Amino acid sequence: MKLKLLVLFTFFFAFENNYAQHTDVINSNRPGESMSAFAVGKTVIQVESGVSYLSEKHNLLNYKATGLGLDFNTRYGFFREQLEAILEINYQNDNYTSEELSINRKGIKASTLGLKYLVYDPFKNYEEEVNVYSWKANHKFKWHQLIPAIAVYAGANLNFSSNPFLYGKEEISRVSPKGMLITQNIFPGAWVFVTNIFVDKIGTNNQSIGYVATLTKGFNDQWSAYLENKAIDGDYYADGIFSTGVAYLFNSNMQVDAYVSKNYKDTPALLFGGIGFSWRSDTNYKDVMIRAPKKDKKKDKSKKGKEKEKAKKRLDEVQVEKP
Repeated sequence: MKLKLLVLFTFFFAFENNYAQHTDVINSNRPGESMSAFAVGKTVIQVESGVSYLSEKHNLLNYKATGLGLDFNTRYGFFREQLEAILEINYQNDNYTSEELSINRKGIKASTLGLKYLVYDPFKNYEEEVNVYSWKANHKFKWHQLIPAIAVYAGANLNFSSNPFLYGKEEISRVSPKGMLITQNIFPGAWVFVTNIFVDKIGTNNQSIGYVATLTKGFNDQWSAYLENKAIDGDYYADGIFSTGVAYLFNSNMQVDAYVSKNYKDTPALLFGGIGFSWRSDTNYKDVMIRAPKKDKKKDKSKKGKEKEKAKKRLDEVQVEKP
């Protein structure tokens, strides 16, 4: 197993990819739950946080919980342009009531630390042909647009203390792995489609698999909106959640957002919505320099010789000035 992981790790970092992940404006994962395939860029630190109101009601177990949640995610690009570290922390404070008790619950509900690496970018070394005579030809559908960017994620759920939000027989002081495959398509008309296929809490009683699919539309340089579907399937918990929301680009390094989410079942019935912001610091970022191919010195010398010869032959020509 260790040998396989070593080979996999070496494979990811063997590529000579000298192209930047850093963009002119912030590229946030908010307000949806899916991760984009692209990293923030080497030495770039990005914070994505939000506060939400949540309501949970279970018709069979006859309980109800309402309160507030706080998400705090930090992304940092290091070592290579395609690599970033991600720390996700979810804090919750709610009032839980049932027929038998009424309590206030608060604590870190979930925390995850992981690495994401962009394995394949379909736009790297791809140059699209431009038809100067036809606007329609330049904006028509192209098959190359179906090829997604691909990234992989490996992380660990950190659970070092007892909290009232543990599911079922979830163990305390247990570190459980999480893995994910990420794809991202960019289509004409400012459409972006992202999918995350994940396996969470691997090897525990609460292991689950699922996906997140997010479709985002940019309306102009500031406003965008999204639709999202998240599905989870596990022995203890299974659900489907639908979300929608908007984001506003405040400036090149800050975005604000708002969203609402609802699931389709009543065991439990979930409703939550909130607002958030994303901010990045790229003061230490340096543009990636792409080396131009070396020129053949012999060809250069012969070319310069021909140009000199051509200049000598045309010394007797009369230069005509254009009016």
